[in-house]
Amino acid sequence: MAKSSNVFIGFLAGAVAGVAAGVLLAPDKGVETRKKIKKQAKKVSDDVHKNVAQKLEDLKSTVSDFTEGVKDRFSNLEKEVEEQVQDKKERAKKATEAAKKEAKA
Repeated sequence: MAKSSNVFIGFLAGAVAGVAAGVLLAPDKGVETRKKIKKQAKKVSDDVHKNVAQKLEDLKSTVSDFTEGVKDRFSNLEKEVEEQVQDKKERAKKATEAAKKEAKA
């Protein structure tokens, strides 16, 4: 996850640097420069939006997978505990019956 965010931050920084360099080095009139800035800002905004949306979907998927895994583990743990409790009850019952028989004898 940290590696992905570093890549995203690098992408964003590169896009901003590219736009800034393009604007500063462009020999256009102010109106044309503003149009280019607006166009580039829109492009960067769209790219950021797309990347954020993808990262959000990836995060949702990861959380969903994790949640399902935890549910499965707890379900299995619950079954194991129930089996162990039942086993202990049966052993206690047998031990009680054996003790009663010995007491009568």
